[in-house]
Amino acid sequence: MFQDIEDLKAQVGHLTALVKTLTEGDDAMSGEAFVDGEETAGAETAEQDPEEEWQSPPFILLLDSPQYDDELRGLIEWVEGVLVPGYLGEPSADARWCHLWWEHPVAIARLHAAWLAWQELTDPVSCGYTGPSVWHRDHLDPAMRELRGPTGPFQGCTKGEHQINHRLPGLVPSAWTHENP
Repeated sequence: MFQDIEDLKAQVGHLTALVKTLTEGDDAMSGEAFVDGEETAGAETAEQDPEEEWQSPPFILLLDSPQYDDELRGLIEWVEGVLVPGYLGEPSADARWCHLWWEHPVAIARLHAAWLAWQELTDPVSCGYTGPSVWHRDHLDPAMRELRGPTGPFQGCTKGEHQINHRLPGLVPSAWTHENP
C-alpha cells in the first residue's frame, strides 16, 4: 500500500508539472517543454516538503498535552453531539454505555478511531456517496459492538454506578521484579 501511495504521488507530481507546462505559454506545445515537464515532475516528487507529505492520523492515547486535550475536546463534542443523540438508545445489560466514557481509555481509543473515520468518510468529495455506508459497516458497528458488549470497557458500569478500574489488569508476576529470598 505504501508503494501505491508513492506511485500516486509521483503521478500527481507528473500531471501537475504537465498542466503547468501546458498552461505557461507558446512554447508549451513543443516536445522539448513536455520532456522538461517530465523531468521537473520527477524532481518535484523527490524533493517534496516534509509538511506536504501525507501524515497518519494521531493515535489519541499517544498524544501529550495540549494536543491530547484538544483532540479529546473535539472527540467529546462529536460523541455528545452526534453519536449519543443519533445512535445510542437507552443503555441496557446487552448494550452498555457509561456517561463518563471519557474516563475509559479503551473507549477513548475506539471512539477516536470511529471519529477519524467519520471525518473522512462523510465527505462526498473525497469518498463519494457511499462513504457513510462504509463508515457504518466498517467503523461504527464494530466499535459499538466492542464498546457496548458485555465484555467491553463499560462492563462494570450501570445506570447509577461508574467503575473505571474494572478492566485494568493486575500486576503480572515476573522474575525480573522479585528479589531472591
